Amino acid sequence: MCEQARQQAYEEMVDHAQTLGANAVIGVRYDAAEVAERSTEVLCYGTAVVIEPLPR
Repeated sequence: MCEQARQQAYEEMVDHAQTLGANAVIGVRYDAAEVAERSTEVLCYGTAVVIEPLPR
Protein backbone atom coordinates (compact mmCIF):
# COMPACT_ATOMS: atom_id res chain seq x y z
CA MET A 1 0.00 0.00 0.00
CA CYS A 2 2.87 2.41 0.75
CA GLU A 3 4.45 1.80 -2.65
CA GLN A 4 1.09 2.41 -4.32
CA ALA A 5 0.74 5.75 -2.48
CA ARG A 6 4.29 6.76 -3.51
CA GLN A 7 3.55 5.88 -7.14
CA GLN A 8 0.33 7.89 -7.13
CA ALA A 9 2.06 10.91 -5.58
CA TYR A 10 4.84 10.66 -8.19
CA GLU A 11 2.38 10.45 -11.09
CA GLU A 12 0.43 13.47 -9.82
CA MET A 13 3.67 15.46 -9.54
CA VAL A 14 4.66 14.55 -13.13
CA ASP A 15 1.19 15.41 -14.44
CA HIS A 16 1.34 18.81 -12.73
CA ALA A 17 4.82 19.49 -14.13
CA GLN A 18 3.59 18.67 -17.64
CA THR A 19 0.66 21.08 -17.30
CA LEU A 20 3.23 23.78 -16.48
CA GLY A 21 5.11 22.98 -19.72
CA ALA A 22 8.02 21.17 -18.08
CA ASN A 23 9.75 18.20 -19.68
CA ALA A 24 11.65 17.11 -16.53
CA VAL A 25 11.50 17.27 -12.75
CA ILE A 26 14.68 17.66 -10.70
CA GLY A 27 15.38 17.39 -6.98
CA VAL A 28 12.58 14.88 -6.41
CA ARG A 29 11.88 14.05 -2.77
CA TYR A 30 9.32 12.00 -0.89
CA ASP A 31 7.92 12.73 2.54
CA ALA A 32 5.43 10.82 4.66
CA ALA A 33 3.56 11.84 7.77
CA GLU A 34 0.97 10.23 9.94
CA VAL A 35 -2.18 12.37 9.70
CA ALA A 36 -4.51 10.22 11.78
CA GLU A 37 -4.42 6.91 13.53
CA ARG A 38 -3.64 4.25 10.91
CA SER A 39 -3.51 6.86 8.12
CA THR A 40 -0.40 8.22 6.42
CA GLU A 41 0.02 11.08 3.96
CA VAL A 42 2.65 10.69 1.21
CA LEU A 43 4.09 13.74 -0.55
CA CYS A 44 6.28 13.84 -3.63
CA TYR A 45 7.79 17.12 -4.73
CA GLY A 46 10.48 18.52 -6.96
CA THR A 47 11.26 21.37 -9.34
CA ALA A 48 9.64 21.34 -12.77
CA VAL A 49 12.09 22.44 -15.47
CA VAL A 50 12.45 22.64 -19.24
CA ILE A 51 15.61 20.93 -20.44
CA GLU A 52 17.06 21.91 -23.81
CA PRO A 53 20.09 20.45 -25.61
CA LEU A 54 23.28 22.49 -25.49
CA PRO A 55 24.24 24.16 -28.77
CA ARG A 56 27.17 22.57 -30.56
